[in-house]
Amino acid sequence: MTQQDPSTLSTHPDPGQVPGTTAEPSPAGTIRLRVSAPLCLLGFLAVYVIAVCTPFGQRAENALLSGYGAEPAWIYDWSGAAYGSSAMPPLEQTAMPTLLVGIAVIAAVTLVRRCWWQGCAATGIVMVTLGTKELTRMILPRPDLVDAHVSLIEPSFPSGHVAIPAGLALGATLVASPRIRPYATAAGMLWLAVSAGAVQATYHHRPSDVLGSTLLACACYSLAVRLLPPAAAPGVTRRPRALPAVALALSAAGALVAGARDDSVTQSLVFAAAAFLCAALFWFTTAEGSAHTARRTRPALG
Repeated sequence: MTQQDPSTLSTHPDPGQVPGTTAEPSPAGTIRLRVSAPLCLLGFLAVYVIAVCTPFGQRAENALLSGYGAEPAWIYDWSGAAYGSSAMPPLEQTAMPTLLVGIAVIAAVTLVRRCWWQGCAATGIVMVTLGTKELTRMILPRPDLVDAHVSLIEPSFPSGHVAIPAGLALGATLVASPRIRPYATAAGMLWLAVSAGAVQATYHHRPSDVLGSTLLACACYSLAVRLLPPAAAPGVTRRPRALPAVALALSAAGALVAGARDDSVTQSLVFAAAAFLCAALFWFTTAEGSAHTARRTRPALG
């Protein structure tokens, strides 16, 4: 049996790699954030218990909603809160049209690419995310532990307006071609960050609401990737070297602008931080899905 020099096994370039891009790092060579469905669901429950079911959590989030209503928000004119204004999708009355258009786009891409497994999984991510959001809002109570104002005791966990961009964006990354997927991921991150920041700045939702919806969508995506056949699951995504930094920077900027208010720097920073955390969860979830597929499909060495 001939013994090969291990150094020669790692020097051959990947024939499918585009110049100027890098593949996702091997999990064996770097320490990565492992995002899985059970971990996301555990985070969802932790956010609910801490923010909704404790007096400390309720007081902290209710304090963020003390101000002059939605008007001081920088994104007020684009949020649909202003009379006669057109809301930025998926806020206010644009939520359902955005959902229908998004599902239609996923279906069209599925037909064009003939990626039937990915298309079904992407549609399932959207539907299960929204269905679970409705179910959890009905069965998870919001107890009044701090004698709050009547306007603050209505159930709002998790956010439906954030569940729509989170589910649609994750579904889009699943059906997108390998060359388009990195840019679809970056665009989805930015859309999610802006939506999450806007619903907080306009006092429609609390930070826990947007984090809860994002965690639900990430759990659905992680489960869908694991259930897909190895041949249909998304492969290792090759991203331009600068794209991760650019995507995270744009998401941070979008979260900061969408979550900003004129009347409170503290509220603005908290809203922006929660919105950016949603985008970061989105990023690491899609990256972990690709890494998991690579581990499943990597040939065994004899």
